[in-house]
Amino acid sequence: MSFFRTALINSSIFVSVMPLAAWASGAPLRQAQLPNTAQTVAQQERKPALVPQTVKSEQQELISVSATRRPVSVDDIGTSITIVTEKQIQTQQRRSLSDILVRQPGMNVVQTGGPGGTTSIFMRGNNANEVKVRLDGMDINDGSSTSGMFDASQFTTDGMGRIEILRGPQSGLYGADAMAGVIDITTTQGQGQFKPFVRIEGGSYGTFNQAFGARGSKGRFHYNVELSHYRMDGFNNIPSYIKDYYNATHSQRHEGNRNDNRSANIRLGYDVTHNFDLGLTARLLQSNYHTYSLYDLQSENAYGDSGVREQSTKNQAIVRGTAHLVSFQGVLDQVLGLGYMTNRNRWTEAGIQPGGSALNPDPDYYRSSRLKIDWHGTFNLHKYGQFLIGAEHFHDTFNTSHTASSMWDSGYNTSASMDTTAGYGQYQGNWNHILYGAANIRYDANSRYGNHVTWRVAPALHVPGTGTILKASAGSGFHGPSLYQLFANQVGAGYSEKGNAALKAEQLIGYDAGVEQKLLQDTLKFGATWYDNRVKNLIQSSVSIDSNYNYSYANVAKARMYGVEAFANWKALKTLEFALSYTWTHGRDETSHIQLQRRPQHKLNFNTTWTPIENLTLSGNILYTSGWRDLKPLNAQNCVVSSICGKGHGYFTIDVAAHYKINRYLSVFARADNLLNRQYENPIGYLQPGRAGYGGFTVSY
Repeated sequence: MSFFRTALINSSIFVSVMPLAAWASGAPLRQAQLPNTAQTVAQQERKPALVPQTVKSEQQELISVSATRRPVSVDDIGTSITIVTEKQIQTQQRRSLSDILVRQPGMNVVQTGGPGGTTSIFMRGNNANEVKVRLDGMDINDGSSTSGMFDASQFTTDGMGRIEILRGPQSGLYGADAMAGVIDITTTQGQGQFKPFVRIEGGSYGTFNQAFGARGSKGRFHYNVELSHYRMDGFNNIPSYIKDYYNATHSQRHEGNRNDNRSANIRLGYDVTHNFDLGLTARLLQSNYHTYSLYDLQSENAYGDSGVREQSTKNQAIVRGTAHLVSFQGVLDQVLGLGYMTNRNRWTEAGIQPGGSALNPDPDYYRSSRLKIDWHGTFNLHKYGQFLIGAEHFHDTFNTSHTASSMWDSGYNTSASMDTTAGYGQYQGNWNHILYGAANIRYDANSRYGNHVTWRVAPALHVPGTGTILKASAGSGFHGPSLYQLFANQVGAGYSEKGNAALKAEQLIGYDAGVEQKLLQDTLKFGATWYDNRVKNLIQSSVSIDSNYNYSYANVAKARMYGVEAFANWKALKTLEFALSYTWTHGRDETSHIQLQRRPQHKLNFNTTWTPIENLTLSGNILYTSGWRDLKPLNAQNCVVSSICGKGHGYFTIDVAAHYKINRYLSVFARADNLLNRQYENPIGYLQPGRAGYGGFTVSY
């Protein structure tokens, strides 16, 4: 590990002094040597989301900047990729990241309690904590959570320029937690004239949202600043059959959840010279989520408590700075980054017990931080391909605490930390513009759960003259236990949970293979991919039988997930587009031979975008999800055998949206979600919003 630390320090000095030597020979930054197809989008970590204003969104969709950490045509890499652009987000009027991800192939999004509730992202049947999420090059999985997963509940789409979804094991390039795949988010970089905007939106469930900001550039300086406030108040998430079971009163039947979210998204950049630039991105979040769930109703009507309500407060900051240098006429392109993330979460439950004492008088606190320093450089060997090398170091900390409140609640205060140092390399090239591919390998050294070597290969074969592309990928992945799972020591009223410092990292071997076809002058594109993942050392909660019946964690299971992802995109007219995707997923615990929870087998999404007249854009979306296996909400027990498990009912929703630009300054918009008012739960016990309407206007200059 000391070797990698030394390498990182040396690389910092290298980047700092190299401009003096490179200015005389460096190529202009915006003319760096990139593949022809990649000139439409600059490299994500080099100049994230820097897209020339003349570039159309359909061209952006052809370029991935995450699959190989450098611009590459999606046709020239075997990785299964979905790219969501800023234009698509705005057309569909999706205000939350979870609303975008639920529509993508291979993904299942589960939200407990409607807008603002904890949100889990399952990819290709893998657990939610096995998906790595990055924002502008910073790894943002939440170290303050028990499992280390990314919670999308409070992540709004304001400022997002691109979302790239890489499916399949990506640890060979991105390390721990990229076992199932990577969601790589890039904020929009401002350029051009000063362009301020204000957006006001209101609608169902007490929704009142405001967003304002400005983007543009002045000389060498470019900026994008967006501030937003989202509020929802009045959504009741308890299904009617549970209200009936507990004989809910009129007040309990209409008690609503409330979510209040304030966010700031900032992106600044300065081109020091023609081949050296600096960048800074920041995302700040503060949210308050008040909920009344089935467990609060149960506490009141089954156990005799009163006034039971839960509140979750989240404060998060993500900051990253970069220095980017292109030297030797574009032969060497390197980035030095420094990032920091902190989470401060507070959970409390108000209420009075039958004896008159407070239910939970003191809140629970969960805190974490992450410091990351990284460097990577790409050597452009021209016709011989490109060679990438890089190194990263992470320092993660965790703390959870709770003040003792009774003889049954002794309180706790647990702190822990860990360090990870990694180095990786990748080669990317092609043969006669027929066979393309990339191969990478990575070494991670972690101070808590040991060392891991991961790899990945992703070839793509173009069949000349046919429009047919054969794709495949194979690789390994791992997910390390969280600091909570390793060191937790929570002793509360009625439960006890202790970490297991001997936990091993979960490991995966996976592959996929598919075919894509282009027809009708590339206006029609369709394809299908088969995938198969095998996991061992799955970390699960277990019961340790001792004098206190302590709950803990153990590596107890193996699992296999396989299925098919298919898609068809058709640009029927210049003003009319269709997009269809279908996912079939089969996930099973190979130790207990039981279907994995919350993995629906079938999912279909159909989207259409139509511009019938100039300045008017219409969008429609149909989402179908089949049933899944889940915990029972009443008398809930662990699913040891299928007879005591619940079955989630499938559902489908229809959403429509319209946007009209009245003039250069004023636009109006409206949308209707769940148009048929389908009443469905996901997960079981948590009702999702029914029919809802929203509308507003945007003023821009």
